[in-house]
Order: sequence, then C-alpha cells, then structure tokens
Amino acid sequence: MSRGRKGIEPGRYDVVLSPMVMGNLIDVVADSASAFMILMGMSFFQRNKPGDAVASEVFSLIDDPEDPDLPESTGFDDEGLPTRRKYIIESGVLRTILHNSATAKVMKAEPTGNAGWLMPHAWNYVVPAGDMGEEEMISELKRGIVITNNWYTRLQNYVEGTFSTIARDAVFYVENGEIKYPLGKIRIADTFPHLLKNIRALGREIFKIKWWEVPKPSKLPFALIEDVNISLPKI
Repeated sequence: MSRGRKGIEPGRYDVVLSPMVMGNLIDVVADSASAFMILMGMSFFQRNKPGDAVASEVFSLIDDPEDPDLPESTGFDDEGLPTRRKYIIESGVLRTILHNSATAKVMKAEPTGNAGWLMPHAWNYVVPAGDMGEEEMISELKRGIVITNNWYTRLQNYVEGTFSTIARDAVFYVENGEIKYPLGKIRIADTFPHLLKNIRALGREIFKIKWWEVPKPSKLPFALIEDVNISLPKI
C-alpha cells in the first residue's frame, strides 16, 4: 500500500488520525494536566483553570483507573489514596488538574488519587466514541491526509504546546473523499491547543492501545481534525 509514494506541499490539511496516533498525542495532553507539569512551567494548560474551554465540544478525556479492561487499573495511587474515574476534559471543558498530596498543598486543592513515583499522572486514558465511521471521516476530506502511526513527538514550547511528530508507516493523501496515493515523509507541526479545538468528529468504534509510543493503556477512536499544519522533514 505504500509503494509509489509521492510528496505534497507543506501547509494546512484536514487529517484523519488513527487510534495509534491519538494515543501518542493524548499522552502529552494528559501529562499537561498534571499539577507537577503546571508548577514546573511545562504545561500548555498553564494559563487555564477548571471550567475553561480548551477543546472541541465533541472531545472528552477520562482518567479511568477502574476500567477492568485496561492493565494499569488500580484502586490506590502511590500514596495509598483511593483512585476514581474522572474527566480531565469533558465536552471540551477542562475539569480536573491531576494532583498528589504535595501539589495539592501548593495549589490549595485536594489530592485526586493520581500520585505516581515522581509526579501525579493519569492511570488509563479513555476518549469516548463519537458518531462517525472511519470511512465516513475519509469521505469528508476534500484535501486531506490519513495518518496511521507516528513517533518522535517532541515539544518545542511547553507553555504554547508547540510540537512536531513524524508520521510513519502508511500515510495517504485524500482528495474529494478518495484516497489518491501514499505519501512520503511528512510531519505534523502544530500546537496542542489548536489541535484540540479543531477536532471535528470522533469514530464510533473504540480500540485498545498500548505500545512503545503509547505508554499508558488507552481506549481511543479515530479522529477527524481540521486545519492541521503539515511540514516536511529536512532529512
């Protein structure tokens, strides 16, 4: 499927991201909701507080340590406090900053049952399903890209959420809802706040993901995101 790869011009495209890609990017989003990262000045939620709109209304992110299907489910965090299911983002609105007892004291908040060995973190990531199928998403692309996998996700500016990530494996250019040809090397070069606010639709099917580039167990759908900046690697 990847023979005959062609290039494209850098610019902004609508993209369909697989659950593998979503899992990798959501890992950064969840880490940015850690109070430790906020206190260290390394979070793009630095200027936000619970109740702020930070994403599209179709998007929610849940930390679910009670999910029996996911291997890092636990009843207690590393401080021995009980864990609980909670929305980090609900219908686009930031709901929870993740705390251990130390960060909660500094920020005058309550521990959330997310204490880890070093910093508070989510246990399992769950993004609730949407109402579109994968093929429907592709059919919506007038001039777009399907990305099935990625790696080397790096932040250039933590506070702004500026990042890049390299697309890998199968990547396809789509025009008027039809896959035209596989693409050569491309990367997403954008900001997390922009991506979150431009999620147009989520897939109706949920996939369980955990691998080298998605370290936390996750349940995720496909995603259709509009106006994503695509650049070309220099090597």
